[in-house]
Amino acid sequence: MRQFPGVQLPALGVALSMLAAVPALAQTPAKYDPGADDKTIKIGTTAPLSGPVSAFAQIAKSAEAYFKKVNAEGGVNGRQIQMIIADDAYSPPKTVEQTRRLVESDEVLLIFGGVGTPTNSAVHKYLNDRKVPQLFLGSGGAKWDDPKNFPWTVGWQPTYRDEALAYAKYIKASHPSAKVAVLYQNDDLGKDYLKALEEGLGNGDQIVARAPYETTSPTVDTQILTLKSSGADVVLVAATPKFAAQAIRKIGEIGWKPVTIISNVSASISGVLEPAGRDSSTGVISSQYLKDSTDPGLKDDAGYKEWLAFMDKYLPDANKSDWLNVYGYTIAQTLVATLKAAGNDLTRANVMKQATSLKDLRLPMLINGTAVNNSPERYTPMTVLQLIRFDGTRWVGFGELLKN
Repeated sequence: MRQFPGVQLPALGVALSMLAAVPALAQTPAKYDPGADDKTIKIGTTAPLSGPVSAFAQIAKSAEAYFKKVNAEGGVNGRQIQMIIADDAYSPPKTVEQTRRLVESDEVLLIFGGVGTPTNSAVHKYLNDRKVPQLFLGSGGAKWDDPKNFPWTVGWQPTYRDEALAYAKYIKASHPSAKVAVLYQNDDLGKDYLKALEEGLGNGDQIVARAPYETTSPTVDTQILTLKSSGADVVLVAATPKFAAQAIRKIGEIGWKPVTIISNVSASISGVLEPAGRDSSTGVISSQYLKDSTDPGLKDDAGYKEWLAFMDKYLPDANKSDWLNVYGYTIAQTLVATLKAAGNDLTRANVMKQATSLKDLRLPMLINGTAVNNSPERYTPMTVLQLIRFDGTRWVGFGELLKN
């Protein structure tokens, strides 16, 4: 486990200016739950700093960097964010162990941005039973949007179900007679995609092959050979980055030419498409809800410039083409907006109230025309997707924005 204390306020003048900017908050009696006081807001996260999907640790690292930026600028309502990152290696038993430590020993106010569907699932009931906010997860599991049964959990990105339904719409419109094959991770992540694709296509016969893989598998080569033998001409790769790269590379090596669609959790040029080979990756389809930092068309975009300045100052050695740096930055901004709205009432109940009442929150790296919105009835903040196709150099959007 690693602990990252916040940056201290640099000068009394900054502190005074912050107080002057929020006179109403200064006069409101403060209310606190464990993890918050007059000076600090303590949050916890689990991340795969090691293990089979360690690439996703960049979410926590970029979020941590953004909180350092916020702290250097005076914090949230005058309080410093203290983030504790615990390595769970993408192993559900370790997620349980580390989350219990964060809640019971470190006494964090909330759990934020945990990576993975199986890992977040392992602590879903525990956090809800203890009424600890589980916010803005690094997972698109449909189960996170269940305010009736799990009122203390809020996802962030469009759900895997929404994403798969968008792909089904595309297949029905552009390849109505296609034979479809699916490579999927054999857990809630992959099964969400498969179930929604079956639902969206509305014809079970159109999916001619399904091949699961385990996150402990060394490769997915055998699965790709099995899918090719089915005669499919469209393949959905519902996989995390390591396995998506393997799948794309293998498809190219065996001379198979299907329309290849990959889940947007693996839509990284540097982390997936380049390792798979640009020739094999050209033509691959995915979706986005965040701006593509590799898009040269963004060079004059104000939001991109803001993100780039943040990266240059707070993550100078990070790969700017890795979309996970955009993801971590944006969910961190969502949490900061939530904590600002909570004011001096830093109880877990009030944090949840604010986290489920986000209205038209426009953030620098969301694709144009979209904003963060949710409600006590629908928790998921992001619901709009843009289909994209890799042209060998960059992702290019096509079609209309899709909303489920």
